[in-house]
Amino acid sequence: MSLLPENAQQIKVEGATVPFMKYEENGVTIYQFDSSKAGHPEPMINAMTGLQMIAEGEKLEMINSKAPMGLFPKVEADFNFNVEELVDGRFKITFTKRGEGDAATDFADTGCSGGGCH
Repeated sequence: MSLLPENAQQIKVEGATVPFMKYEENGVTIYQFDSSKAGHPEPMINAMTGLQMIAEGEKLEMINSKAPMGLFPKVEADFNFNVEELVDGRFKITFTKRGEGDAATDFADTGCSGGGCH
């Protein structure tokens, strides 16, 4: 089940382990990746990679097999996120940047402790 509009184009994202797509919707640039079939720690790696590239006013959509609960505390200082369960049981997490201030997120922290990281 594709969640992408027809105007979506694949882009090269250095460090990503899954394809990233880019499209515009209502004047907003949106980047999306699907890590729902990726194994640990790929969802965390791709989320951190994608979050580094979005600017204020842009969005990053992560499609994953579950809500990545281990990711949220790592990025909540710099990013807002919305979690939506899709009809097929996957989750879409939409991230937006909080501002251009001093970033507190350690993008190199792709490790996972406990559950909920993939």
